[in-house]
Amino acid sequence: MKKFDPASKIQDLLQFGEFGGVNPSVTDSATYTFMQAQTMSDTFKGETEGCFLYSRHWNPSNKYLSDALAAMEGTEAGWVTASGMSAITNVILHCVHSGDHIVSSMTTYGGTFAFFNNWLKKFNVEVTFVNITDLDSVRKAMRKNTKVIYTESMTNPLLQISDIPELSKIAKEFNAKLVVDNTFTPLVISPAMLGADVVVYSMTKFINGKNDCVAGAICSSDEFISSLIDVNDGASMLLGPVLDPLRSSSILKNLHTLHIRMQQHGHNAMYLAERFKEIGLKFNYPGMPEHPGHELMKSLMNEGFGFGGMIAIDLKTADKANKVMEIMESKGVGYLAVSLGYFKTLFSNSGKSTSSEIPDDIQQEMGMSEGLIRFSVGLDNDIERSFQLILASLKEAEVL
Repeated sequence: MKKFDPASKIQDLLQFGEFGGVNPSVTDSATYTFMQAQTMSDTFKGETEGCFLYSRHWNPSNKYLSDALAAMEGTEAGWVTASGMSAITNVILHCVHSGDHIVSSMTTYGGTFAFFNNWLKKFNVEVTFVNITDLDSVRKAMRKNTKVIYTESMTNPLLQISDIPELSKIAKEFNAKLVVDNTFTPLVISPAMLGADVVVYSMTKFINGKNDCVAGAICSSDEFISSLIDVNDGASMLLGPVLDPLRSSSILKNLHTLHIRMQQHGHNAMYLAERFKEIGLKFNYPGMPEHPGHELMKSLMNEGFGFGGMIAIDLKTADKANKVMEIMESKGVGYLAVSLGYFKTLFSNSGKSTSSEIPDDIQQEMGMSEGLIRFSVGLDNDIERSFQLILASLKEAEVL
């Protein structure tokens, strides 16, 4: 069986501008003209191919990016949104009704956890949080009214690896959809090719790679995307999280360098992991053989893109973590900042930042140390120099 190559799927796209430009044209119109009234009526019904009605529904620039993302994921269709959270919330709200049930990974992005744990209660939707790596726990949590299994390919911030093929089998057995957030591992893992029904992204992160915009994406079947943007009951059409076409255009250009960036992110993260091991620092990186999900990730991943650019270290206490991060920033390791996928290294104390929505007792249950520092490793040309700066920071903070 030939290996899936998501980068080549992007490269193979032929998308030209209106006048033959090598970059697709940017369409900044909100509404579109029809020469015949019947065509407008048919477009409202979703019966006219290639016609655009109103940019909350479709915009040509957004369609170019959506098509490229669908090619990358191996799905029939895609749709882009104004943020990663809007992609997640739109998909979930489209899949469930009052009285339904969701099984979710306990370890997940803090905003996602808050949406599941706090917001969905308003709509009488119940969520059961499980250790997603324990397939027996997932199966035991399933109910007749379970509509969604939700996870992340590589969980935030503990870097667990989800067994997507096995989760897909469980979802199908209960007639539920498997929704996978692939924000940490674009190109590295292709969830839809492994059995996921819907793939969501925060494109703010690795896909765009510049931290100059906020955007999200949804990739799935033609049927699901069409229903999602149906003018009568589609969650994305009615909730309206439309992405600006100018941003779509810039993200599309950045998408074509994603494979090069992911390779460098992965190379640098692996280097740091090996050096952290040498100095006896407690760390977590799926690319290392001692990681519990290492062999699973090897069986799931596409070749040539590395094991991802995310790595975590555990300094046991938040005070030690804060001290080290401040010193690292002052020494030029990178920035003390949330988010990830930037060309500079970013680091933050997850329990007090991107996972702060998760209650302390649940953080402890999932095994998140209060001293965990999550690194999004940058595109550093001299990663040994970066390691030496990290090492000097650890020594100055007296944690080594």
